[in-house]
Amino acid sequence: MPLPAYDNHVHLRPDGEGVEALRRFKRAGGSGLTLVNLPYPHIAVKGAESFREGYELTLSFAEKGRREGLTVNVALGPYPLSFLKLRDALGAGRAEEEMGKALEIAADMVREGRAAAIGEVGRPHFPVDQEAVGASDRLLRKAMELAAELSCPVIIHSEAVGPKEMRSFAEMADSARLERWRAVKHLAPPLTLPEENHGVTPSIPASRKAIREAVSKGGDFLIETDFIDDPARPGAAMDIVSVPKRVKGLTQSGELSEEAVWRCCHELPLKLYGNA
Repeated sequence: MPLPAYDNHVHLRPDGEGVEALRRFKRAGGSGLTLVNLPYPHIAVKGAESFREGYELTLSFAEKGRREGLTVNVALGPYPLSFLKLRDALGAGRAEEEMGKALEIAADMVREGRAAAIGEVGRPHFPVDQEAVGASDRLLRKAMELAAELSCPVIIHSEAVGPKEMRSFAEMADSARLERWRAVKHLAPPLTLPEENHGVTPSIPASRKAIREAVSKGGDFLIETDFIDDPARPGAAMDIVSVPKRVKGLTQSGELSEEAVWRCCHELPLKLYGNA
């Protein structure tokens, strides 16, 4: 049986490669992925219903990927930066309300079995004012509460993190009654030790350096590219073939055991999403 190669964070766009990127992924040895909703350039963010339109487009890409023979798990949620745009248009209170409704729409789609996770949600990845931080944290807490009800993961977008921030996410999950391992930190450093991640699942970039460090320390982790399918920046943030190439290369060099590959590319995605 061929080794799995699961990319935990992929975006697709109708003006990008779209399904052709998934075909490239499969040809390179990719087996499955988490397809994550992101604002689409042609859909103006005006309120909760704008997010619904984007969610439906993400779900349509997922169906196309499945028809290509890939395992595709979908994460839906309002992107944190959308709060800033909505605040400019509607004011802070109304913006937070609309983002909250968008979370509830995503949760309904998980409840219906159309999606497997809520995400990516959380805080902007650059410095913002305290009003935005407070609203973002309240929305992340709401996402975790919804995920706890649904027993599904939350994919967290935030600023760069270390053990301190991972602890804060773990404590937020506790307060929301969400099992810590269901909180997945997108673009995490290789914080694979319990004292580093405090039970939060790190999803690390598919770089040789990050994977080597993660493997050397032990512990659970996922691998991702954060491929954004932007026609103006082909291959950004990492190309979609990176996970299968890294898995193949590091396995052949003996730096990554087959057991570790099965754990991060099959067993852990299966535990999180129910499908891998």
